[in-house]
Amino acid sequence: MSVESQAVGLPESRVADADVDPSEALLEVKNLRTSFFTADGAVHAVDNVSFNVRKGEALALVGESGSGKTVTAMSIMRLVVPPGKITAGQVRFKGRNLADLSEREMRHVRGNDIAMVFQEPMTSLNPVFKIGAQVAEAIRIHRRVSKKEARQRAGEMLELVAIPDPIRRLDDYPHQLSGGMRQRVMIAMALSCEPELLIADEPTTALDVTIQAQIMELLASLQKRLGLAILLITHDLGVVAEFCERVIVMYTGRIVEESPVRELFSNPAHPYTRGLLKSLPSVAGAEARLPTIQGMVPPITNLPPGCKFNPRCPDVMPICLGKEPARMIVGRGHDARCYLHGDEADPERL
Repeated sequence: MSVESQAVGLPESRVADADVDPSEALLEVKNLRTSFFTADGAVHAVDNVSFNVRKGEALALVGESGSGKTVTAMSIMRLVVPPGKITAGQVRFKGRNLADLSEREMRHVRGNDIAMVFQEPMTSLNPVFKIGAQVAEAIRIHRRVSKKEARQRAGEMLELVAIPDPIRRLDDYPHQLSGGMRQRVMIAMALSCEPELLIADEPTTALDVTIQAQIMELLASLQKRLGLAILLITHDLGVVAEFCERVIVMYTGRIVEESPVRELFSNPAHPYTRGLLKSLPSVAGAEARLPTIQGMVPPITNLPPGCKFNPRCPDVMPICLGKEPARMIVGRGHDARCYLHGDEADPERL
């Protein structure tokens, strides 16, 4: 076994810091746990999650529905509502723990420092108010400007996100815009107060393929132009390959793999990640039946012991049924929560 293959487990609080200069970390999530208190007891929708977002980078959070991606984002924004609650860990933005802030201080952070774009703009925009009024309101919440100045800024933001005839569009209602235009409005609103971090939660899910590409191209150009850091939540690995520098794979509320994007596609380390990549359609294999990951994501209320992927894993070993594995280093900036990359792994399976 090579030195690089002899992976070492890291304490969770240190995993995300392995190849990150602390001065570059804009957002630091350490050992985050978000629990929901039900009649059957507490369930952990996000469990012991640690990662960083660096200044100006695009980081993807991927996984199937129910993997904990959106709850992670809502936890960062402190928007988890009862019966949900952050029960452990830290979320630090520019060194400041957001959990220590009052609700008033947190409202200043939302929109001003960290902004979020949701997957369905029609549910985020108020149907009875004009677009201009809604963008201007977002500006006036964080900036001491007059209504006239806020409206002018709203027009500039619509122009920034490439909405044609932006000044006239200020007087349109949401239903008068296409889905792609509404998503552009949401991006304009999110960026109106110049945040340093944008969380984009499935920003293209409700759009057709052509519009999806336009929205992602827009985000890429804005990131470069504004020096924006983006945390992209998606299940689309094709988008990740085109847009992001690093990727985190989640399963049942846990990070199972973190890697530079190129490394993940060329050398996926976790069986779950390999299954996701094999499920991607390609022109070359258009006639063949797409492989699938066997089974279903287990309910968060009834997770298996040991590795949570073991009921679906093609490489399962006896050790996988016991204690849950730590995140093991498999390369520079690359780790996986899998015994295939630890001292207990079967050498023939490496």
